[in-house]
Amino acid sequence: MTNRDTLLFVAEAISLRLDDQTRRALLRLQQTGLSQSEAVRQAILDAATALNEPTRLAAEIAALDANPKDLAESKRLAEFMELLDE
Repeated sequence: MTNRDTLLFVAEAISLRLDDQTRRALLRLQQTGLSQSEAVRQAILDAATALNEPTRLAAEIAALDANPKDLAESKRLAEFMELLDE
């Protein structure tokens, strides 16, 4: 008896109109060795990731502010920088 699985991967195709600025940006991405499809996919992923960046940074800052050791180190660093400024 042979076990078989059939996997279907169907890529979703989209079409879009590029303005001059976007066309130049796509060409710059392609100059790095990416295909058009790879460049567009990567740009979409990067844009989506960037949407989460402010939330991630705010959480990191809150964690640092909640850590007494980090706060003390930040204070020492600020005092040291003030000494250098004199």
